[in-house]
Amino acid sequence: MRVRAAEAADREWVESFLAEHNALRAARRGELVNPLDHPMLIAETDAGQPAGLLTYIERDGDCEIFTLHAVRQWAGAGSALIAAIRDLAASHECRRLWVVTTNDNVDALRFYQRRGFRLAALRPGAVDESRRTLKPEIPAIGDHGIPLRDELELEIRL
Repeated sequence: MRVRAAEAADREWVESFLAEHNALRAARRGELVNPLDHPMLIAETDAGQPAGLLTYIERDGDCEIFTLHAVRQWAGAGSALIAAIRDLAASHECRRLWVVTTNDNVDALRFYQRRGFRLAALRPGAVDESRRTLKPEIPAIGDHGIPLRDELELEIRL
C-alpha cells in the first residue's frame, strides 16, 4: 500500500467515491464543509488501484482529518492513510492531529483509538443541531441502530 497526494486527474474518482459514502458535504462543529475544497491523500494498492481516501484541513497549527474512507475495510488503506497524515502533520509542525466522528460510529472510535488517538471532546446534541440547521439528510438512526446525536473529537498531540 502506498499513499500519495491527490491530483487533478483523480477528481472524477474522488467525487464519485465521496458520493458513494454520502460525504460530498460533511457537517461537523456547526459548519457544513465540502471535502473537495481541501487537500487529499489517496491510498493505492501495489497494482495502483485506489484503496482509500483521506481529506484534511490544516489551520492554526492543527491538522484535522476531515474524511477517511476505505474501498475495502480491513485491507490496510486506513492505517496507511493515518500514518501518512501523521507524518505530514508532524513535518508541517502541527501541534495536533484530530478528527470528529459521531456517537454511533463505533468502528471509527475503535480504529482511531487503536492508532493512538484519545478522546478529547464530546459535543452532546451536535449532530441533532447539524441535522436541523445544516444537513437535513443526516439520518436519525446511525450504525448498529444507534440514535445519531452527538459528536466526539479524538486527537493525537504531536
